[in-house]
Amino acid sequence: MALMPRTRAGLTKFRPVRPGSRVALVAPASGFDRDEFDRGVAELKRLGLEPVYDESVFDKQALTAGRPRVRVMALLRAFDEMDADAVIAVRGGYGSVELLPLLDVERIRRSRTAFVGYSDVTSLHSFLGAIVGLASVHGAMVDGRLAQGPEAYDPASFLRSLSPEPLGDQSHAGLETLQPGIAVGPLAGGTLTQLLGSFETPYAFKPPDGHVLFLDEVGERPYRVHRMLMQLRLSGRMDRAAAIVFGQLPKCDEPGGKVMVRDIVRDGVTGFRGPVVFGFPSGHTITPMVSLPLGVQTRVIASPDSPRLVFEEAAASD
Repeated sequence: MALMPRTRAGLTKFRPVRPGSRVALVAPASGFDRDEFDRGVAELKRLGLEPVYDESVFDKQALTAGRPRVRVMALLRAFDEMDADAVIAVRGGYGSVELLPLLDVERIRRSRTAFVGYSDVTSLHSFLGAIVGLASVHGAMVDGRLAQGPEAYDPASFLRSLSPEPLGDQSHAGLETLQPGIAVGPLAGGTLTQLLGSFETPYAFKPPDGHVLFLDEVGERPYRVHRMLMQLRLSGRMDRAAAIVFGQLPKCDEPGGKVMVRDIVRDGVTGFRGPVVFGFPSGHTITPMVSLPLGVQTRVIASPDSPRLVFEEAAASD
C-alpha cells in the first residue's frame, strides 16, 4: 500500500485540483440566495472547473440549509461519491458544528479530497486537521466571494492553494506588525468564535505546539474580541503558538471609531512571546479574500516595514 503524502506537520495532503477538475458544492451551514449560487457556479466554470452538486444543497430550515442528517450525507457523498477533487462550501452562517458527531472519519480520510471554506465552517477545518488528519483550505466560498468575482476574492491564491505548488510569499498592503520577530510552523486557525466554541468538546481545536495561529472575525465589538482573546490566553492555548496572524477583522471597531479593534488586539496579545501581525486579507475581509492552505509550513516575518507570510510547502500532492 502506497504511503500517503504528508505535510511536515504530519497531515495528509489532499489530491490536487487542476483545470477540468470536478468540484462538489455543499451547504454544511446556512442557506443561501439562488442567484448568488448561480453566479458562483459560473465563476467556477470561468476558472476552468466543473461544479457538481446534490439537489439537497437547496434545502432550507429556519437556521440552516437543511436538517443535519441531510447535510452530512451530502457532505460525505461530496467527499467520495461525486468524483470530485475538492468540496467547496457554498456559505458559512451557522450550523456546521451540528455535523461533527455524524461525520465518518475513515471515509473522509480515504478520499483525500480538499475542503474549502471559511467562517462557520472553521468547525470542519478544525475537525479535518485534529481528527481526520487532513490538510484543507481556508478559502473563498460560493456565496459572496466566488459569486462576486475577482473584486471579492483572489483567483490566483484560490487556485494555487489547491495545487501542488506552495503559495509562496504573501505580502499585502495593510498588513501591520504588532510584535516583531520571525517564526515558522504549520498554519492553523479560522474564525475565533468557532475555535473557542470547540473548547472542552470531543472536537476541540488541537493544532500542534509551535503552530502559526490565524485568527479571523467579523462584526464583534472590541470588548467581545478582547474577552475572546483573554479566554484564548487563559486556556493556555495562545502560548502554544509560535506566531499569531490576525485577519482584517471588519466591523469590529467601535461605532464612531472611538475604540479600534487593532488596539484591542495589541493589548490582548500582551505577554505573547512570538511575532504578531494584523490585517492579513483572508476570511472576512474588506479587500479581495486570499485563500490559505491550512496545515502547511508557514514562515511569519514580522518586520517593522514589510511584514509577510511565506508558505513553504503545498497542501496538495498526487
